[in-house]
Amino acid sequence: MSRNLKEILQPGAHVVVVGLGKSGVSAVRFLLKLGVKISVSEGGRAESLEGDLGCWLAEKGVFVETGGHTAELLTSADCLLVSPGVPLGIAPLVAARQKGIPVIGELALAKDFLKAPVVAVTGTNGKSTVTTLIGDLLRGSGRKAFVGGNIGIPLAEYLAGPQDCEVVVLEVSSFQLDSAGEFRPQVGVLLNITPDHLDRYASYEAYVEAKISLFKNQQPGDVAVLNGDDPAIAGWLAGGAERKSPWPVRAEIRQYSSCGRSGVTASVSGTRVRLATQDAPGKMAEEYELAGTPLAQAPNSENAMAAILAVRAMGCSPADIRKSLAAFTPLPHRLALVAEIDGISYYDDSKATNVGAVYSALGGMQQPVVLIAGGRDKGGGYEMLLPLVREKVRGMVLIGEAKEEMAKAFAGLTRIAFAGEMPEAVQLAGTMAQKGDAVLLSPACASFDMFSSYSHRGEVFTQAVSRIKQQEG
Repeated sequence: MSRNLKEILQPGAHVVVVGLGKSGVSAVRFLLKLGVKISVSEGGRAESLEGDLGCWLAEKGVFVETGGHTAELLTSADCLLVSPGVPLGIAPLVAARQKGIPVIGELALAKDFLKAPVVAVTGTNGKSTVTTLIGDLLRGSGRKAFVGGNIGIPLAEYLAGPQDCEVVVLEVSSFQLDSAGEFRPQVGVLLNITPDHLDRYASYEAYVEAKISLFKNQQPGDVAVLNGDDPAIAGWLAGGAERKSPWPVRAEIRQYSSCGRSGVTASVSGTRVRLATQDAPGKMAEEYELAGTPLAQAPNSENAMAAILAVRAMGCSPADIRKSLAAFTPLPHRLALVAEIDGISYYDDSKATNVGAVYSALGGMQQPVVLIAGGRDKGGGYEMLLPLVREKVRGMVLIGEAKEEMAKAFAGLTRIAFAGEMPEAVQLAGTMAQKGDAVLLSPACASFDMFSSYSHRGEVFTQAVSRIKQQEG
């Protein structure tokens, strides 16, 4: 998109907000400030808009269609602001683009409406942890930072307010990047790329391209922080002229590695993160101790490297970073130690909704594991987990819709049992585990077949563990 969005979103222009989830409601609030004519196209039923939300939309004079997205409404707009959950290939959006109507997501608004520099974080796994950590490190360095996007408060909500922060830190998903327009982060962070959301993308390659598009609008002077150990990222970087991306990388690339690779900006040695100076690549100028923090163990040590590189690019001092690292508290349901019972550690990693996340969790485990997995399959396959399951998993307890398929994938590698509900799974896993083992809930699947969300799944797991602890006590 070459036109300034301020020219398009003038008072009286007709803007249709497509999808009225959390980001859609925030988009309406932002658009109200601009004085445009607003319509909403919501795929859900009319009952979902009963109550305060429906009254508020009616009070503001917002027209709402429910039960689907009609080409009649969408092609009548001057601009479409699409929520991330709405696939961009649906027929009404295709018809709108054919008429030359801009189809954008909230990230596209940043170029013309956002006043502060942006640090944007994407990747299949670890986004929320790294985004939160970057925000903590910036605040610990005395910088006023907004932290949101795909986590917490949507960007449009911040744009609708006073915009009083010095730095905006955003978690961004591949769905958001698909409609990001000319979004340009001054610091872009790409953590990893493993198969996910293949129910929405035509291929894994298309998903990779969506992630890497984070960097397409960066300019000289910007920074791209990349995981040098990730095969998909390394392959893209090594491609040179063979890269499928139709745009060059203009930003300065800073890579991190936990595998002892040479030529990277950040590396891990034991529990220390080491940063090489830019002017003397062989000289280690800075060290950050992670021992005694939740960041000492992989994959969080990798997350720490990414965050440190990002905030150093924003000018934070090593002393301030060290102080904030020591105080960091991890987010729930991400490799969280729930309890130790009779020498067995119980970990809640319910946020691990894809195979890449489980791979990272198993890779960081130092003891044998009894794995609780399963749920609604996301179409990525389980092949990448086979070596780690063979090496580290004493047994598996499988739940949910995918349990039969998973049992076939891991047959012969480890002992496998089925459970109908989470409390049964926790009980079974506890009996399979030996003293010194870990019982790890790391499902590799979505939660919606049995639970309302991954957090609900983690809470039920935690409750089941707590009951066992009470019984043992």
